[in-house]
Amino acid sequence: MLIQLDMQSDVPIYTQLVNQIIEGIASGRLIPGEALPSVRSLASDIGINLHTVNKAYTLLKQEGYIQIHRQKGVVVDPDGMPPVTPEYTAKQHDQLKPIIAEAICRGMSQEELLSIVQSIYRDILPEEKELLP
Repeated sequence: MLIQLDMQSDVPIYTQLVNQIIEGIASGRLIPGEALPSVRSLASDIGINLHTVNKAYTLLKQEGYIQIHRQKGVVVDPDGMPPVTPEYTAKQHDQLKPIIAEAICRGMSQEELLSIVQSIYRDILPEEKELLP
């Protein structure tokens, strides 16, 4: 999987890394049990501080997307992905609310907003693929 970071973005690099790994899992480019590069290797490959990669991996581990083994290294969690929980739903609500409010302020219709969401969803998960467990 190719990681592309925007060094000029306002989004922190560790957040960009977390988002791209989650998108890789969602799209099927990364599969459960697949090994990820070590912290040192990934930091060296993409030219960032190893503490940034370590922070991203720690967040992904806490959220249940990856496992970190002393012997096996870093792998996409082979036991499946974290489920939708009330806490996750509340987090999504909090994250989406300002985006929707801004869209309304700018005059975007509900249909236009839903069309963008559907387009992004289809980009990540084409119809022929199944949802992860």
